[in-house]
Amino acid sequence: MAGMKEGLKAIFEGKAKPPPVATTLGMKFLKYGDGKVTMGMTVGKRFHNPMGTLHGGIMTDLADAAMGIALASTLGDDEVFTTLELKMNFLRPVYSGKLVAEGKVTHRGRTIALVECLVKNAEGKLVAKGMATQMIVKSAGNS
Repeated sequence: MAGMKEGLKAIFEGKAKPPPVATTLGMKFLKYGDGKVTMGMTVGKRFHNPMGTLHGGIMTDLADAAMGIALASTLGDDEVFTTLELKMNFLRPVYSGKLVAEGKVTHRGRTIALVECLVKNAEGKLVAKGMATQMIVKSAGNS
């Protein structure tokens, strides 16, 4: 069975399909490295909340994907993870345009990892910051 790293590499090289949520929301896989990832997404009115700004859940989806992929890039072939806690701080409104999410692992222990994500707009201004606590476990197929 191919490991998570090989699967992610194939997605970033265009040799495998991204997860369905990434396709549905239009997320793009831009850069990938050990414990770090950059993803992008173009947003507009179709993702607006009743106030006419980007719905926070959409931005959270982008950040969550970047953080999850950043951690997944560090996993062994026999490891998987799940989110224990996810926190987002929204710093300025977003209406439309390109967003870039930079996810990185800030701590990687044997069973617990902390990851963070900076979400920036097309001008490079920080619009949100996310942080997640992840639990790493042995995959069911390898126990």
